[in-house]
Amino acid sequence: MPTADTPVLRLTGITKRFGPLVANDDISLELSRGEVLALLGENGAGKSTLVSILFGHYVPDEGTIEAFGQPLPPGDPAAALAAGIGMVHQHFTLADNLSVLDNVMLGTEPLWRASSHRAQARARLIATGERFGLRVNPDARVGRLSVGERQRVEILKALYREARVLILDEPTAVLTPGESESLFATLKQLVAEGLSLIFISHKLPEVLRVSDRIAVLRGGKLVATVPAAAADRASLAELMVGREVPQPTPKPHAAGDVVCDVADLTVHHEITAVSLALRAGEITAIAGVSGNGQQALAEVLCGLRAPDAGRAVVAGRALVADPRAWIAAGVARIPEDRQAAGVIGDFPLWENAIAEHYRTRFARRGIVRRRAARRFARLVIERFDVRAGGGVDTPARSLSGGNMQKLILGRVLIGDARGANAPLLIVANQPTWGLDIGAVAFVHQQLLDACARGSAVLLISDDLDEIFVLADRIAVMHVGRLTAARPTADWNLSAIGMAMAGATHGEAAHAG
Repeated sequence: MPTADTPVLRLTGITKRFGPLVANDDISLELSRGEVLALLGENGAGKSTLVSILFGHYVPDEGTIEAFGQPLPPGDPAAALAAGIGMVHQHFTLADNLSVLDNVMLGTEPLWRASSHRAQARARLIATGERFGLRVNPDARVGRLSVGERQRVEILKALYREARVLILDEPTAVLTPGESESLFATLKQLVAEGLSLIFISHKLPEVLRVSDRIAVLRGGKLVATVPAAAADRASLAELMVGREVPQPTPKPHAAGDVVCDVADLTVHHEITAVSLALRAGEITAIAGVSGNGQQALAEVLCGLRAPDAGRAVVAGRALVADPRAWIAAGVARIPEDRQAAGVIGDFPLWENAIAEHYRTRFARRGIVRRRAARRFARLVIERFDVRAGGGVDTPARSLSGGNMQKLILGRVLIGDARGANAPLLIVANQPTWGLDIGAVAFVHQQLLDACARGSAVLLISDDLDEIFVLADRIAVMHVGRLTAARPTADWNLSAIGMAMAGATHGEAAHAG
């Protein structure tokens, strides 16, 4: 029988290979009762593979796992659930058309049972919610719940199944600051009740706040396990990338004239009467929970969609929904989905590098000037440190996320080989989504440098840390409506959180 000192989880020598790639290399970890262990690492460091092995989605090539002193059968999610291991995924696994109770009960009763014990399940669900401060109406349809309420349902699903270990994968990625605070209070209560947590997040302040110990993976190896009390952001960042990560530094500059004036812009069912002035030499950020109209605004400001009402004027010209016209006017696009909308995966780097300007800069009488195009691609690769083994002929799909984003940045920021044609306006939609900490710092510095050279930048981001690092002014979007853009110094997390949750301009301003 396990004793009080027995770890609730013990991973010993876990190794997992995918062909020549060693995703996990001889990793050993322990988790104690009532402990919060944070798991940190860059993209590709092996975090997702490790928790997938722990939850039974993958079978390790080597190594063993013990849960509460007993061997855990490999590759068996049902065994992991039975052992008391629950997982709250970053992207929720809920049926929107079912009630909270139906979602929680799903898969907990045998199919051959003549009747469902809904009354008992309902009472148990309510009691669990009361006990852990996770109150949700059992009869509410999940599709009508807020993002924070859906996350409560995910946690309740695990607790209903008597989870004693919870794995939380980027749990605050889609939450407002207020919802994040509510989550942290819940986690504190869970730990006080004896549950153990594995907390995966790229937000270092949250990791330092929530965790007891921090395990850092790099290149598939466990490189350090440190007490949270003895760590700081700089030391963790260095452990993650293996070198010191330079912090982005803004250069002195002044805001100039308005280069893009948006007035009463409306897209049916997505954005309503949005007005915004974007100035040269200034970064204006739009904060908000994803799905509140940010994508529609970005598409209008890149010429991909036509508004139903209102107008967008760039350099004194009202532009229609024609991407070529917007590019010709000096608008550069950093799309949210770099793989689907940023590059053509089967094309080589040199063709992707000229994709948005090949007619105007790299073609003569309809024939591409390959020598000039390849020279420009080499310039992008060199200046933006795009790591591609095959040089300019490397297919774009073979690049990592960070290198793909560097290629897109270089394409839109360099202008041409002489440094001319720098963008008038940069629409940067989630520019660091999914990137590791080193790539994030690089992207931030490039945007700051472009702003200092006189470009106007519209930054659309779900990451409030990123917004506070970069923005000169901040506006918040909620259900398609945009607050006034106020200087960053006038905002704090409380004010932004209220605006993200739908507070009026006056209420948010009072909170700030």
